[in-house]
Amino acid sequence: MEKDADGFYTPAAPGAGGSTPAAPQPAPNSDLIKSTFEVDVTLADQQGDPNSPLYSAKTFEELGLHDDLLKGIYDMGFTKPSKIQERALPLMLSNPPTNMIGQSQSGTGKTAAFVLTMLSRVDFSKPQPQALCLAPSRELARQIMSVVVAMGKFTPVQTEYAIKDNLARDSGPIKAHIVVGTPGTMTDLIRKRILDPSGVKVFVLDEADNMLDQEGLGDQTLRVKNQLPREGLQILAFSATFPDHVRNFASKFAPNANKIELKKEELSISGIRQFYMDCKNEEDKYDVLVRLYALLTIGQSIIFCQHKHTADRIAQRMTAEGHKVASLHGAKDPAERDAIIDNFRDGREKVLITTNVISRGIDILQVNMVVNYDLPLMYERNTGAGAGPGGSYDRPDIETYIHRIGRTGRFGRRGISINFVHDKKTWQQMDQIEKATGKTITRIETGDVDEMERKMKEALK
Repeated sequence: MEKDADGFYTPAAPGAGGSTPAAPQPAPNSDLIKSTFEVDVTLADQQGDPNSPLYSAKTFEELGLHDDLLKGIYDMGFTKPSKIQERALPLMLSNPPTNMIGQSQSGTGKTAAFVLTMLSRVDFSKPQPQALCLAPSRELARQIMSVVVAMGKFTPVQTEYAIKDNLARDSGPIKAHIVVGTPGTMTDLIRKRILDPSGVKVFVLDEADNMLDQEGLGDQTLRVKNQLPREGLQILAFSATFPDHVRNFASKFAPNANKIELKKEELSISGIRQFYMDCKNEEDKYDVLVRLYALLTIGQSIIFCQHKHTADRIAQRMTAEGHKVASLHGAKDPAERDAIIDNFRDGREKVLITTNVISRGIDILQVNMVVNYDLPLMYERNTGAGAGPGGSYDRPDIETYIHRIGRTGRFGRRGISINFVHDKKTWQQMDQIEKATGKTITRIETGDVDEMERKMKEALK
C-alpha cells in the first residue's frame, strides 16, 4: 500500500543535533489510501517536454538522493513517490535549482516533497540557515517540522522554529540549517539579526492562499523574501487553490517557475456525509451541541466557531457542566496552543472547539466529525454595493467550508459534518453552500436524541 506523504510523523526524539522543541507525537498512519490525483505540469522552459521521462520518477532511488535521506524516507514508511512527488521531485531537485509553484492541498505528498528538497540542498558542514519554510499558523509550522525531523533522522540536520516565544532572548544567532515558522516571527528574527539570511538556498511558502487572506501575512512574507540572496535562491510556493490574487502573487514571488497542478477538485468531500440541524435560535445551538456530546466523542471532533470569544464561552460552559473539551485559537498563549494541539493529536482530548486557525493543512487521522457551530463567512468590505459601514459578514466562505469539513474523512476514511442553522439568514447561507458544492446537506431532527444518534452512527459505518 502506498503511504500518503502528508500524514503526521514524528520520531521519539529529534534528529541528530536538532534543537526542535516539544515535537508533537505521531498520529496512527495506517489505512492510508493510494493517491488518485492526476498531475498537470507546465515547464518554465517552453522548449521542454513536460511529459518526458526526465521529469518523472517512479522510485526514490532514481532521484540520486543521499543514502541517509533514503533511509529517512523508508523509515517513515514511504515505498515509492506519490503522484505529485513523481512529477514534482525531479523538477525540484534538478540543478541548477528552479522555482516551482504547486497547486496542491494536504494529503497529496507535497509536504514530504518540499522537505526532501530542503534537506537535499543543505550543506551540513556549514552551521547557518540554508532553508526557510513559512506557514500561516503555528500549528502547521510544527506539523511541517515534524516531517523535517523524521525525514532528516539519519542526517546531522539542525533545526529551529521561527514561532512566537520559541527562542530565549539571549540565545545568540541561529545556527540551524533549516528554520520553519510564521512570517511575522521570521521577519523579526531577520530584523534583529538573530537569523542571518545570506546563506539561504531554498525558500518554501506553504498554504500561500491562506497567508494572503490573513491581514499582513503577505506583506511579511515579501519582507522575508526581500532579505534573501538574489542569486541561486530556489523558491517553492504551494497553495491549495489559485484564485487570481494568489496566482498574481505567486508569479511575482517565484518568477520563471515550473508549475504543477492537480487535475481534481480542490478538496474531495465525496466521502463526507453532510447534515444540518435546525436550531430554534442562537442560544438553542448550545443546547443542541450538548445533546450531541456523546456522539462527538465516538472518535474525535472539531467544532468550528467564527469568533474566539464564542469558542471560549462554549468550552467554559461545557467544562462547567462536566464535559471534557478544549478550545484553541490565535489569542491563546503559544505554549498552551502547543499543548492543546498535541493532546488532541494524541487522543487525550476528544473534542476541540476552535476558529479557522486549524481549518487548513492540519492532518489528524482520528477526526471523524466536524461541527460548524457558526458557518464560515466572507468578510465583505464596504464597496458601496449595499454593504454597511465598515463591511459586513454575509456571504458564506465556500472555500473555508470545504477546508473545514475536509479535516474529517481524511485519506478515504468516513467522516460527517454538521451545520447549525438558526434563522432565515443562516438557512440561506447553507443553501448557497449546498448549491456551490453540489452535495446534499441532509436535515437531522434536533428534538429526538435517539434519532440523531441513529443517523450519525449509520453515517459513520
